[in-house]
Amino acid sequence: MKTTPANFENLHDPPPAESAAVLPVWLQRLFMIVYVVFCFELGIVLLILPWSDFWTGNSLWAHWPLLRAWMQHGFMRGAVSGLGLLDLWLGIYEAIHYRDRRGGGSVA
Repeated sequence: MKTTPANFENLHDPPPAESAAVLPVWLQRLFMIVYVVFCFELGIVLLILPWSDFWTGNSLWAHWPLLRAWMQHGFMRGAVSGLGLLDLWLGIYEAIHYRDRRGGGSVA
């Protein structure tokens, strides 16, 4: 089909985009508090757990000696602790940069 000005006249405009439904402010704040607390708790557990006696004496790894030896390496412990630091940083970042979203598309 050749493109001519007549062909473009039949094209319909896309329907207007509806504004996204905005949650109530109290629900946004509650979600943020729960999210930040979860990130802090998980981050602290992942930061401390690999260096504790629970990590070395874990009975779940008794059946898999190769996995147990691999999890005892400093690299794995450091990687898990790094994930804990990342979780802590994520919680702090989200808490600092939190903004309420209000209706009408404006950011308060």
